[in-house]
Amino acid sequence: MNAYIFPGQGAQFSGMGLDLYENSSLAQELFEKANDILGFHITDIMFEGSAEDLKQTKVTQPAIFLHSVILAKTLGDTFKPDMVAGHSLGEFSALVANGTLNFEDGLKLVSQRAQAMQKACEAKPSTMAAVLGLEDSIVEDVCAHTEGIVVAANYNCPGQLVISGEVEAVEKACEALKAKGARRALILPVGGAFHSPLMQPAQAELAAAIENTHFSKPNCPIYQNVTASAVINEMEIKANLISQLTAPVRWTQSVQQMVADGALHFTEVGPGKVLQGLVKKIHNGAETASTTFN
Repeated sequence: MNAYIFPGQGAQFSGMGLDLYENSSLAQELFEKANDILGFHITDIMFEGSAEDLKQTKVTQPAIFLHSVILAKTLGDTFKPDMVAGHSLGEFSALVANGTLNFEDGLKLVSQRAQAMQKACEAKPSTMAAVLGLEDSIVEDVCAHTEGIVVAANYNCPGQLVISGEVEAVEKACEALKAKGARRALILPVGGAFHSPLMQPAQAELAAAIENTHFSKPNCPIYQNVTASAVINEMEIKANLISQLTAPVRWTQSVQQMVADGALHFTEVGPGKVLQGLVKKIHNGAETASTTFN
């Protein structure tokens, strides 16, 4: 079975999507439509902007979504997923890819999500840190016993967990994790504490937008971050998407479940190859590939 997977924030690069724009009239049409929907020329920033320009959350999230979704659409009939999944933001790309959301609605939601998250980040100093070389249970235990808000946020692969929360609490947790034998506990250059209770204000804002958006019956299951299980019910998909902002990304568990359900081949659609690397670490026998534009 073919699983298609979609990357999240951090996969952006300068020049992303330019080859698509130059070589596909469909891609050109969708990029121009995106400029209109967003009210600014995101194509200029994607194609010519610096890494710094692309780092703004309100740009990064729509840019990665557009690269992934437009790439999938240019594949035409060769794009036949049996299942899909996306890492954090990538879940929105996956929902357009499996027909749950249309292109316009998906982009509007991603833009609203990015702006709501930006606001939440500015409201309170917060951060994330990557923890390498420890069992998940040890990381969870340290977070639970650290003063302040700090939680496990991204279960990326065995031995790689990202924690998220208030700056001071994350720093304290990093020290405690190093003392417990973590190979690394490294503060990440991110705008705030994604997938933590500090995203609650953004969640409330996004919930209203999601409730007012039409979701269709998907043409294949999506393995959602919150549950790490196959979902095809539209109402359930909506609820999980709302929970996703404050809940952890269970990527390790999602990939394990996809493999258990018959996934043999994982194709990453969008910028970068980060997810392929994680899939290999989660399941050594998995076949992985990038989508290339023809």
